[in-house]
Amino acid sequence: MHLVQTMAYVNEVPWHGLGQQLGHDQPLEVWAEQAGMNWRIEAADVRFAARGADVDVIRTFPKQKVLYRSDTKAPLAIVSKRYQVVQPAEILEFYRDLTDIGGFELETAGVLKEGRKFWALARTGQTVSLKGRDQVNGYLLLATACDGTLATTAQFTSVRVVCNNTLAIALANGTGAVKVPHRSQFDAQAVKRQLGIAVASWDDFMMQMKALSECRVNARTTEAFLQRVLTYPAATITDRNATVVNDRAVKSVQELFAGRGKGSNLTSAAGTAWGLVNSVTEFVDHHRRARSDDHRLDAAWFGQGAALKQKAWQEAMRLVA
Repeated sequence: MHLVQTMAYVNEVPWHGLGQQLGHDQPLEVWAEQAGMNWRIEAADVRFAARGADVDVIRTFPKQKVLYRSDTKAPLAIVSKRYQVVQPAEILEFYRDLTDIGGFELETAGVLKEGRKFWALARTGQTVSLKGRDQVNGYLLLATACDGTLATTAQFTSVRVVCNNTLAIALANGTGAVKVPHRSQFDAQAVKRQLGIAVASWDDFMMQMKALSECRVNARTTEAFLQRVLTYPAATITDRNATVVNDRAVKSVQELFAGRGKGSNLTSAAGTAWGLVNSVTEFVDHHRRARSDDHRLDAAWFGQGAALKQKAWQEAMRLVA
């Protein structure tokens, strides 16, 4: 089963290889149509048939509502009456002033899980070139879900051009992301005001990338790093925090780091902590086991893959601390 139902993009084919290509400078209305986001989330009462002696009685469950698509009428989720819906159009509309006057460019947008999750990703115009012409570009991702799996999240992220590796920009002061839970009204302008602080965080992120690219690592440091990062929970009753090293993942990432990875031989990455981070991000984005490319996308942006990449970043930052 495919998670990505519809999607549109400009520029190069995205790293997950999915979607409908658009020309540059398309209006948001075209994006909405081509990305499959030109519908609304509607709400209705939750009703059930209570079986009586002779006939079923239709009852209403007062504390919840069912969300469904306006176009196909397909059900999306059952949520509480207090749940604040964010519409697909709001995700695209968020970028209108950013693209019109802020120099941003929408690059991908689409719908996951039949409409339960949708997103848009725009290039910010921020970029850095590390040693050996290793270019990293800045992006802003806005995503939400109506099935309880994701708060409405605005997240600064980076994409390494040579290999399309994606990495969320999360700094110690927490300015890399803004999350709006669905019990609160989504206020696009308030989110952008909060992110205004984070635009400056690209400079900090750039300095951190450069520090990682200048941090040499040896075989022992590399092995210890991967054994700390590439773990999964151990199924033990006595120790809920116990973990097991994922030996298969360690081997795959070691091979990427040793030369198989895209860009692994660039001066910035060969034998450096930056190379280690990108070996993990390439593994998550392109090689980690997944049922399909769109399952991998979902995990790499929102799920276990995203958490794994952040763990690698945090461990790498300890090497340069």
